[in-house]
Amino acid sequence: MSPDADPRSAPTSPRPSGLWRTVAEIERHVATDGWGAPLRLFALVRTADALDRDPGLARRLPPNVLDEARADPDHLTSVEQEGVPAVADLDELLGQLAWPDGVDGAALVVERILVPPDAETEVRAVTAGDDEAGRARALAAHPLAEDVRIAVGVLRDGRHECAVRSRSKDSDGEVATGADLVPGLVGALAATLQD
Repeated sequence: MSPDADPRSAPTSPRPSGLWRTVAEIERHVATDGWGAPLRLFALVRTADALDRDPGLARRLPPNVLDEARADPDHLTSVEQEGVPAVADLDELLGQLAWPDGVDGAALVVERILVPPDAETEVRAVTAGDDEAGRARALAAHPLAEDVRIAVGVLRDGRHECAVRSRSKDSDGEVATGADLVPGLVGALAATLQD
């Protein structure tokens, strides 16, 4: 910046979106339970709308959340879904989900094992054709395998955010965030919100 420039006109970084903050909060919340957790599923509702529908909710929310909701009409509240069935295939679960109109979005957190594409090709070459369980065990045992926790949030209007934490860099400051980190999972979750 030149010495004559007005500091009030300096560019500022954009304020994080309500969805970005919510996905980051959900991931941090789930991280407190450690690794090896089952899939976690959350309904996302605009806090201001929820307060309009249920004024008694104001007594159950912390004061800072009420202040944030008053200041930001896009502020979201996450509601964890209890009794999510344990399924072997995430696509199967997501294919069965549908959200009522009062839900503005959905989020999920799931743990996966990632390996570089070359390692996956190598494992596919040495495992028998349809032996998915054997392939999964071989991938998990691969020296380049990395445990990751993936959090994805999607709104009905199409906005989406992701957060990915690796076990080898298990700290809040090392969580990767971005809208398009796991597009397949974003698309599958978005499909649960289709009318």
